[in-house]
Amino acid sequence: MIVYQSDKSGFLNDVHSGRIHEIIAEQFKSKLHRNVPKSELDSWRNSMMYMYMALVGDYGIPNDTGVCIEFTLPPTSKRIDFILTGIDEQHHKHAIIVELKQWSSVEVTPEDGIVRTVLGGGIRNTTHPSYQALSYAQTLCSFNEAVYTKTVSIQACAFTHNLTSSSEIRDSRYQHYWEQAPVFLGTEIRELQDFIKRFIRHGDRGEALYLIQNGRIKPSKELAKALSGMLKNEPEFVLLDDQKVVFERALSLMNPSQPGKNVLIVRGGPGTGKSVVAINLIVAAINKNLNAAYVSKNAAPRAVYKGKLLGAMTKSRYDSLFIGSGTFIDVPTNGYDVLVVDEAHRLNEKSGLYGNLGENQIKEIIAAAKTSVFFLDENQKVALADIGSEDEICHWALKAGANVYLDDLQSQFRCGGSDIYIAWIDNTLGIRETAHPSLYGSDYSFSVADSPNQLFDQILALNKGNSARVVAGYCYPWRSKTNTSAMDIVFPEFGFEKQWNLASDGSTWIAQPHSIEQIGCIHTCQGLEVEHIGVIIGKDLLFRQGKVQTDFTARDRHDKTMKGAKSLIKKDSTRLEQIDLIVRNTYRTLMTRGMKSCTIWCEDPALNEYMKASI
Repeated sequence: MIVYQSDKSGFLNDVHSGRIHEIIAEQFKSKLHRNVPKSELDSWRNSMMYMYMALVGDYGIPNDTGVCIEFTLPPTSKRIDFILTGIDEQHHKHAIIVELKQWSSVEVTPEDGIVRTVLGGGIRNTTHPSYQALSYAQTLCSFNEAVYTKTVSIQACAFTHNLTSSSEIRDSRYQHYWEQAPVFLGTEIRELQDFIKRFIRHGDRGEALYLIQNGRIKPSKELAKALSGMLKNEPEFVLLDDQKVVFERALSLMNPSQPGKNVLIVRGGPGTGKSVVAINLIVAAINKNLNAAYVSKNAAPRAVYKGKLLGAMTKSRYDSLFIGSGTFIDVPTNGYDVLVVDEAHRLNEKSGLYGNLGENQIKEIIAAAKTSVFFLDENQKVALADIGSEDEICHWALKAGANVYLDDLQSQFRCGGSDIYIAWIDNTLGIRETAHPSLYGSDYSFSVADSPNQLFDQILALNKGNSARVVAGYCYPWRSKTNTSAMDIVFPEFGFEKQWNLASDGSTWIAQPHSIEQIGCIHTCQGLEVEHIGVIIGKDLLFRQGKVQTDFTARDRHDKTMKGAKSLIKKDSTRLEQIDLIVRNTYRTLMTRGMKSCTIWCEDPALNEYMKASI
């Protein structure tokens, strides 16, 4: 969908009138049925003046060059800031994506394609504008038939018109991206004009844009071939036993001839292979020429699985395959053929940085896809905002008139294949009563350390080929996030001090070779696994009066999973039961990340002794 469309001449007149931002806002409200916040109005007013300066002073850019503002990238809800269309000297059609940024300062980060700048009232990590423009262009190249059949060629660039220095934005670590999608400063308007004229010498009155807008959204054969080849080289994605059964069931629902909407809920505990099936389904859907995406609320599984399949230097090409759960607010009904939702228990009601966008993520996902597959383990809800449940999914599926199917993954491929271990954890942590109050009969290697040092040394010794990690409950402030020399998890009586997972590693912490030196949290390990896991249990889990108890107030005050807990309890004391379960589920999740072994140490001495005795 296009919010504003004109040609160069019409665009210049609208800017010259001083109403360009109002005209865009009127079209925005008419087509998207939403009011525009003042900050966005101001950004249009500012950025369009700079684009005016780039176009008005160069007669080499024809007056009938097509101009588009706020183009929704189908089938996503992402919007491209500015597009110019025209024809080159060889009569080839071109569309140039211009990503506009009002940043006045930028900081370099060690993360691939990530910079830091002022956003939303604070300094935050965000994608480099060249990476962003390139990912939009490559999404069109992979999914839009008019583009991948070469009817229209796509170029990309970024215009950071308020920046005065290029040193950070053109730092060598981002060179791979800005070489493919050049970035221009406000003082480099002539260079931007030259870039545009390399591809546009004659106007097309928006014909290229018409072809793109009306091009079929189907994955290219090149994309399908590349993904299939990558998957074959990853033995960890081979389907076993009931994984294959669930995969074939889901595959049958993806058939375009299937009537109406279909929703499949796949229940499965830790280590049953939910993510393995999910990744296989995405590749299978792409091979069937279906428009599909892997969805998760947590960024860590998306980043790690994308990295395993694709490699860091090609990942921008596949961003539209691995997306967050809050991106379906404005996606057209059935815009996707298939959405595969991993870790569906982590879905939230609202979306956006401030949790104020959309109505319900489950509703929006079901609306956006002809077939949606939800992989679910309700015992892995670890935040107050988590709403993913079988009942909730069924509720919205039935409201959408969808056919609902249920399936189960039961075979245990993690934790040494031991169902006894999972049952023992549930019983010991007080999540549910089971027939396994001890680990008798389990082949899984579980132990309780006498100190954090002993735990860390044991995991370090097991770390062969990046196979072991230490994680902890979120009971310790993240001082090293802003002070890289500070220590976070400190126990002076043991002479123990370590840092949380490095901010520089982002969501890929668990896959980084050096990350054995830090301690991970629920956000960087949920949905992922290693061979050996070590878990530090903080004082939010205690042993008192002969039973395991929780104290959510021991969590660090910046822990977003408990945001608003105190006010919730004041309004409704029964919510304490939900909060209690979140603490227990957090440690259940952490203690089931290891395929071969788990070692724990509890900060509460009484709990440490109880855990030893319960083995």
